[in-house]
Amino acid sequence: MTVSAGTALRAEWTKITTLRTTWSVPLAGTLLGILASALVCALIGDVQELLIQDPSVGIHYGLTVFQTAFVCFGVLLLGQEFNSGSVLPALLAIPRRGLLYGSKLAVGAGYGLVLGLLLSAGSFAAARVTLDHPAGWTDPGVPRSLAAAALYPPLMIVFCLGVTAMLGNMTAAMGLLVPMQLVGTTLLGAVPGVRELVPFLPDKAGQYGIRYATDPDVLFPHGTGTLLLALWAGAAAYGGLRRFRRHEG
Repeated sequence: MTVSAGTALRAEWTKITTLRTTWSVPLAGTLLGILASALVCALIGDVQELLIQDPSVGIHYGLTVFQTAFVCFGVLLLGQEFNSGSVLPALLAIPRRGLLYGSKLAVGAGYGLVLGLLLSAGSFAAARVTLDHPAGWTDPGVPRSLAAAALYPPLMIVFCLGVTAMLGNMTAAMGLLVPMQLVGTTLLGAVPGVRELVPFLPDKAGQYGIRYATDPDVLFPHGTGTLLLALWAGAAAYGGLRRFRRHEG
């Protein structure tokens, strides 16, 4: 029996909505992110020098702090099936591995995009309420920053899902991606000879795409930062597909 793309997508959506911990983690991160951005802008947004020079740091503070929720979501989408062995019945139901893998990517990225739009617009709206001199929705750099912030969650989800597929193990993926996202790239930035490469890493490139101010130490424009994150996500997704097709299900 041939399974259609629509059937595969509905099946993956049902999995996400049935397992509360899967969909609630990124949703909680989104809501907490908006709250964190509002508090930061209200408390220090008009007095902290860094936030005055580049208001996007405060506006999207919540995204930076709670992005781990999206990393975990990307890993859980496939990793929990690896670890529980439920990938076997999934492959029996949808024998076309490319279709099964692609439906996970599509559902994960779609849910991430919805949350990214909510987080980006919600954080900016909260900042406009709390800041004494808020930026306008169409001010220079603002539309680009908002778009980059909205794209950051789905691209990170795709990247993390792809890495999980390549590793074939949820524990290994969590052990690599969560520490790297939390402290890894920051620590690498302190290593001579390596710090110049840090802006090219997925999370740092994507975060630079969100900023208003230009960093003279970064060798590419803001828009290229989001593009680099997209390239990382695409490469990970492709690598994950190659590995998933060879997975011993």
